Amino acid sequence: MQDFDKIINRRHSGSYKWDAVAEDVLPLWVADMDFEVAPAIKRALAERVEHGIFGYTQVDDSYYDAVISWFERRHGWTIRREWMIYTSGVVPAISCTIKALTLPGEKVLVQTPVYNCFFSSIRNQGCQIEENELVRKGDTYVVDWDDFEARCADEKVTVFLLCNPHNPAGRVWTRAELERMGEICRRHHVRVISDEIHCELVMPGYTFTPFATVSEADRDNSVTFNSPSKNFNLAGLQIANIICSDEEMRRRIDRVINIYEVCDINPFGPVALKAAYNESEEWLDDLNRYLWDNYQLVKQDFAARLPKAEVIKLEGTYLTWVDIAALGMTADEATEKLLHEGRVFVSSGTLYGQKAGRNYLRLNLACPRAVLQQALDRIVEVLG
Repeated sequence: MQDFDKIINRRHSGSYKWDAVAEDVLPLWVADMDFEVAPAIKRALAERVEHGIFGYTQVDDSYYDAVISWFERRHGWTIRREWMIYTSGVVPAISCTIKALTLPGEKVLVQTPVYNCFFSSIRNQGCQIEENELVRKGDTYVVDWDDFEARCADEKVTVFLLCNPHNPAGRVWTRAELERMGEICRRHHVRVISDEIHCELVMPGYTFTPFATVSEADRDNSVTFNSPSKNFNLAGLQIANIICSDEEMRRRIDRVINIYEVCDINPFGPVALKAAYNESEEWLDDLNRYLWDNYQLVKQDFAARLPKAEVIKLEGTYLTWVDIAALGMTADEATEKLLHEGRVFVSSGTLYGQKAGRNYLRLNLACPRAVLQQALDRIVEVLG
């Protein structure tokens, strides 16, 4: 069993998470885990390094087989090899797909608060952002369906960029919710592109549903992005997949992937992906249990020592969304205060929507429990 309590010094390793902040700052911001990868992945990468030559890389049948087998047994999703396009990352894949499926000036619908790179990906392709703001209901979020349909009915809205599971709201959308999203989008001729990068990070009691499995009609009206990067802590190896059953959409996406020159990958990404999907399922299950316990620690600690901060229910991802409205400060003010006085770096909710996130902080809890507790102590001392 993996020792997720093991603390590994990431300072001076070129870590964007750790080396972008001062030595005495604890980083709970970017979605990057502080856990050692699964043993099978380490072994596979070591063997590849031993080969000693790292030239241009082409994936083979075993790569496609690993992806197809994983999603079939883990999620009941049968993917055909010809539906797959590999690329260097999910964000480049999103940008390329928006470029392929929209015209400049058209609108892309998102559900705020939402992953900040969605905004830049949309704007960089000359499109406008259309927001369907999620609605707080108790300690979770739900969709404002009337607003969602009204925005889809806007003839300028041609693509819905879905976040499933949702970052930072922590929702793992149910099949019924996805069915309703898909039906509304098809009725108004809106294509769905679904970022499912966190699809394996699901907490106990919840089930992830790939959007493409909801129905054949939804499958053929959608594009899915997935990667082992978040789930197995492999973001730096830059490997991701675009899954699209519609031949014409896939042709257009592949053309843009090649125009933007993100069609090539490094020698280590495919090796790590195969080791993750073929040999590391038990590690992933252990990870999710550890993340759940970390989430429980955050909830209990804040309830006892910072009760005015409300921790939103976490169904998926390792990113905890915290409502600080009752603390009498904005998210930007709290973030600055925590950094300068508490020496802990968290993400301001305004990154995920100026309005939807103005009273929230996002905390990355994917770190050894002792590190998380130290960070929580600093947060409580500054904000309490």
